[in-house]
Amino acid sequence: MFKNKKVLLVCSPYYKKITQNLLDGAIEVLKSNSVEYKIIYVPGALEIAPSIKIFSEKLSQNDFFDGFIALGCIIRGETYHFEIVSNESARALTELSVRYSLPIGNGILTVENKDQAIERSDPTNLNKGAGAALACLSLI
Repeated sequence: MFKNKKVLLVCSPYYKKITQNLLDGAIEVLKSNSVEYKIIYVPGALEIAPSIKIFSEKLSQNDFFDGFIALGCIIRGETYHFEIVSNESARALTELSVRYSLPIGNGILTVENKDQAIERSDPTNLNKGAGAALACLSLI
């Protein structure tokens, strides 16, 4: 069903171990469905959507991606910055997906603390990276 499909994983490794767990979960789903993939890293969650837009427009036919997976983690801190990054990263991904008909799986965690992030990125349990990959594939 997904033969010859290619997905770009766009990762913000600010919290390296958590993002790696999300990435591992997404890759497992892609491999089990015989989907090719490429990984790029960006500085933060706000850079994920612009990167997806750039890659969706600037590539040749040989580098075309059928879908995209956004992976990262935003943990609440003491300032309003959490709300801005959480809301704007989600809004930008949704807007891109709807406006340009891009299959995007959103695996950016938005959590209150590191324990929640660890739980939601656990490769043997509730891995939201795997969930984002499944969402992307369902849109493809």
